[in-house]
Amino acid sequence: MRTVQGRTDHVVVVGAGLAGLSAALHLLGAGRRVTVVERDLHPGGRAGRIERGGYHFDTGPTVITMPDLLADTFAAVGDSMEARLELVPLHPAYRAAFADGSTLDVHTRPDAMEVEVERFAGARDALGYRRLRRWLENLYRAQMGRFIDTNFDSPLQLLAPDLARLAALGGFGRLDARIGRFVRDERLRRVFSFQSLYAGLSPSRALAAYAVIAYMDTVAGVHFPKGGVHAVPRAMANAAADAGATFHYGHAVTKLERTGERITAVVTDRERLPCDAVVLTPDLPVTYRLLGRRPQRLRALRHSPSAVVLHAGTDRTWSGLAHHTISFGAAWANTFRELTRTGRLMTDPSLLITRPTTTDPSLAPPGRHVHYVLAPCPNTDIGPNTAMWQDLGPRYRQNLLTELDRRGLNGIAASIEQECLVTPADWARQDHAAGTPFSVAHTFSQTGPFRPRNVVNGTENAVLAGCGTTPGVGVPTVLISGKLAAARIVGGHRPATRPPMRANTARSTAEPVPAAAVTGTPQGEVLRASRSGTP
Repeated sequence: MRTVQGRTDHVVVVGAGLAGLSAALHLLGAGRRVTVVERDLHPGGRAGRIERGGYHFDTGPTVITMPDLLADTFAAVGDSMEARLELVPLHPAYRAAFADGSTLDVHTRPDAMEVEVERFAGARDALGYRRLRRWLENLYRAQMGRFIDTNFDSPLQLLAPDLARLAALGGFGRLDARIGRFVRDERLRRVFSFQSLYAGLSPSRALAAYAVIAYMDTVAGVHFPKGGVHAVPRAMANAAADAGATFHYGHAVTKLERTGERITAVVTDRERLPCDAVVLTPDLPVTYRLLGRRPQRLRALRHSPSAVVLHAGTDRTWSGLAHHTISFGAAWANTFRELTRTGRLMTDPSLLITRPTTTDPSLAPPGRHVHYVLAPCPNTDIGPNTAMWQDLGPRYRQNLLTELDRRGLNGIAASIEQECLVTPADWARQDHAAGTPFSVAHTFSQTGPFRPRNVVNGTENAVLAGCGTTPGVGVPTVLISGKLAAARIVGGHRPATRPPMRANTARSTAEPVPAAAVTGTPQGEVLRASRSGTP
């Protein structure tokens, strides 16, 4: 594994999102002195927070999967996730609602899910679900150590027994077809394949290997932190500060000073920070601009679809909603063509509706509710550009509310007391390439050793982390990216992995970031309303 040579005593981490905080904790655990620089006034990055009128809106991810990976980041400094956060397992993980009026509660416990599948689709698909679950587990085991949790220096690293094992499992076939070998009901196939959208691909074009995302959602378990997902980066930042990290909030990085191929200092709009190494977590265009170079690729990077998100604080809710509800439109294949090829807004939208106050009522005033409505949309490379969204945004908001009312959320428009609409134009203002928070798509040529690497030729002591680099998009993989970045700097040192956590054992102390850890914080709004994102 290629590692940073020379001194690495003091590392500056640019960005206090989940990737940067993960890197900071693993670096601290390996004995490095760490300074974290963040342009916003609080940690979180894409996992941010908007507060309006007593409503607390998570701006990015809405759940935590693979909590053991999160626990490892705390364990890196001898800390405990359970002492910092209370994670509540969600049962069901989510509810799927279909255009024909049917619903399916998706459980991660096998017996409960088998009973639900039999009720929904019959005994044959219930048996198929059992086989599908075993396949997902085997697929995860084949990929995790060799293809996900690893630093690639060459595609030749793929030539290992696990590659043959992945091929034998059908990982290089098409996702939709492989899922169809286990369950025949078309609605069930959607439940176990829609996750490919996170990777920027339709199920008919995605490799079956991407079913590992469905494993995380439908097998490993889905959790929600008390205090919202934004409580996670706050807890990580607290742990890092307690372990000795220094945080500089409200500082925008403007330049990287270098001598030859080494970065010698990180310069912000307020100060100069000498360093021995640097971890860069901004989106790739920002990172490459700071480095003054980018890797040579035969083809331009292709980005994932974007999303419109309506954060709504309401004076009522609707009994048909679970914590997470996926409302599928009747169209399916056409939806993916619109999102990834033609660049049209969905004519028959499939929507994610999240009601976090189902699990944590404290996120809204008494008797009120928070609803998060995510509508996938084309990114600005192939769909409406940022200027077009200025007029399109309000019209699309009205279309969404009309469609939600038609799907059973009657009176939703009139129920809204506080809201924030986020469109691709907002993502673009946050320096997300192609106006998408989901970064570079996971096409075959942009996955594993073919994804933009976390080291850059021509710079000896800069390492990348975040969803644009290895291993990719999503909370679990972004946490891993921070660990992999730290390993590049400390020479492969990896803190011991703790045993798997047991559900319902966590305690809640997601306290505020200590003031002593913050330097140079400007006055003003705590969090810009447009500061939104998804890791």
